[in-house]
Amino acid sequence: MTPSHAPEARFSPLQRALHWIMAICILSMLFIGVGMVSTIRPDYLTLVSIHKPLGIVILILALIRLVTRLVKGAPPLPANMPEPMKLAARLSHLAFYALMIALPLIGWGMLSAADYPVVAAGVRLPAILPHSNELHSLLWDAHRFLALCFFALIVVHLAAALFHALVRRDGVFQAMSPWR
Repeated sequence: MTPSHAPEARFSPLQRALHWIMAICILSMLFIGVGMVSTIRPDYLTLVSIHKPLGIVILILALIRLVTRLVKGAPPLPANMPEPMKLAARLSHLAFYALMIALPLIGWGMLSAADYPVVAAGVRLPAILPHSNELHSLLWDAHRFLALCFFALIVVHLAAALFHALVRRDGVFQAMSPWR
């Protein structure tokens, strides 16, 4: 390949910006969620008032990120990377996109089923599911379980990033790092 046709070794600036902005939003969201389910103090309402619109922001950013990924693609994984690691990377990214989209939608559906409003940027969003206490309970359990799965996936992702940055030093971490 000529240099002008060689695959890019890094994600685009937009992809990197979305990754790091979403990392901050998602980590914040997970800790806010833990705080919400572990308190009954007045802080609960403050946490809920942050959690709901932040979920909508994450959903919008995830959709933008997905479209950007489909359009721009991703840098190739190192040729010397073992196939099981390549498969794990692909599957973990699919899981990330699924959870980044599913969790906010399940949360929105859960609130809709409970007849709770979802307000983002001063706009009351429409209910996406009918009122149902049974559905609300089912979605609450699903939201909680998937949030715990998401947290575990983030821990594994962080460990893999550090492994690529500090042990393998194969360029995988640099592809998404905010600096060269």
